[in-house]
Amino acid sequence: MNHLISAPARLARRMLPFRRQSKASPLDALPFLAVPASAIVVLPEPSAFRHELLQLIAQASRRIVIVTLYLQDDDGGREVLDALYAAKARQPALQISVFVDWHRAQRGLIGKQKSEGNAGMYRGYAARLGPGVDIYGVPVQSRELFGVLHLKGFVIDDAVLYSGASLNDVYLARHGRYRLDRYHLLRHSGLADAMAAFVQRHFVGSGAVRRLNVAEVPTTRMLQPAIRELRQDLQGAGYDIPPGGTLGPCDVAVTPLLGFGRGDNSLNEALLALLRGTRERVILLTPYFNLPRPVRIVLGQLLRRGCEINLMIGDKTANDFYIPPGQPFKTIGLLPYLYENNLRRFARAHRRQIGSGQLNIHLWRDGDNSYHLKGLFVDDDVAVLTGNNLNPRAWALDLENGLVLLDPAHLLHAKHQAEWAALKQHATRLSDYRALESPRHYPAAVRKQLKRLNRTRLDRLVNRLL
Repeated sequence: MNHLISAPARLARRMLPFRRQSKASPLDALPFLAVPASAIVVLPEPSAFRHELLQLIAQASRRIVIVTLYLQDDDGGREVLDALYAAKARQPALQISVFVDWHRAQRGLIGKQKSEGNAGMYRGYAARLGPGVDIYGVPVQSRELFGVLHLKGFVIDDAVLYSGASLNDVYLARHGRYRLDRYHLLRHSGLADAMAAFVQRHFVGSGAVRRLNVAEVPTTRMLQPAIRELRQDLQGAGYDIPPGGTLGPCDVAVTPLLGFGRGDNSLNEALLALLRGTRERVILLTPYFNLPRPVRIVLGQLLRRGCEINLMIGDKTANDFYIPPGQPFKTIGLLPYLYENNLRRFARAHRRQIGSGQLNIHLWRDGDNSYHLKGLFVDDDVAVLTGNNLNPRAWALDLENGLVLLDPAHLLHAKHQAEWAALKQHATRLSDYRALESPRHYPAAVRKQLKRLNRTRLDRLVNRLL
């Protein structure tokens, strides 16, 4: 965080807002897989997600493909690794591969002492238990600051367990705390095949993607040419879904989409098209209130058209970077306050719509637990499952994906209503922008750093990068 405050102007130029407009809606000819509504399950909580993941691993017979930002060196991460090695021992023919972000895997936690990161745990398991679980690092950018592997989805045989959660203690609700996300299980061989094939085609075949649980790991500098080739490959990549699908009366249309870079980004274009197509109401979930400019513009258009908008955001105390009063302050602890400032400005600009009930901002908080939800509900017939944080970093830098669920027969409506009702149990509707804490009342260390950022106008750059 400290090095961002002194970042050069060339970095700001690299993060210019996404301005390209799609000439035609990407939804016009969107290929899809017809998935029976009964094959789509909404899991209610982190403990259910953990139980389902471990059960699927234990029952796997052909393949396990896990793609996640990180598999942490803690009790939760080790529980998953233990389950993977146990599954391989039971089924020697089982193919197991895990893909994590290259940079994130080889550093310690932010604010902690320098270490070899989670990769040290991976090598320790391989040395102790032998081969059979291949763990790869994926460097989608040359530096973590410029973007990470943020794909989601665990393929286990013919099932896809989809969540924005990574794998560690707090995401898996161990030791009394949890980080809430969304959790969906889709049992469909075509979807599982498409997601597994993408990984095989673009990751396993890339010279930039290397095993982390081996003795000799190349440096990032050595991989620079291969990383450039991987980025170019990903710019035009996507999931292979055959066109011409037909939707039966009990089916939901499911389309996996990829997003990478500022231009020709299928996921970004689809999200904007879905928002623009809103007829009556939209629900938008994001953990960090830092919306990309195109999304802010579309939300403003929807409000002028009279559509109802519901936003659910984590309270700043539910942010995973929040540092409670009394604990030593670190610069990374500025982020929850930056996001709250963004929200305060947005709420102030739209105070009339908040007062009328057209705009509803829900702040989620449950004790010392944290909030990590993302996604969309549009009217009663569209849902988006994604790990995309709906912020400028996700919009332009990270490698993202999402599942678009088109449900014209409203077969999933009851499940989605139940999910939304459960989320609101720990949320409070913002009555007015003044209900948010004023920056004048922030801790002294926060006020000092915010003043420095504002004076140098670097707050805008920080918003784009984090």
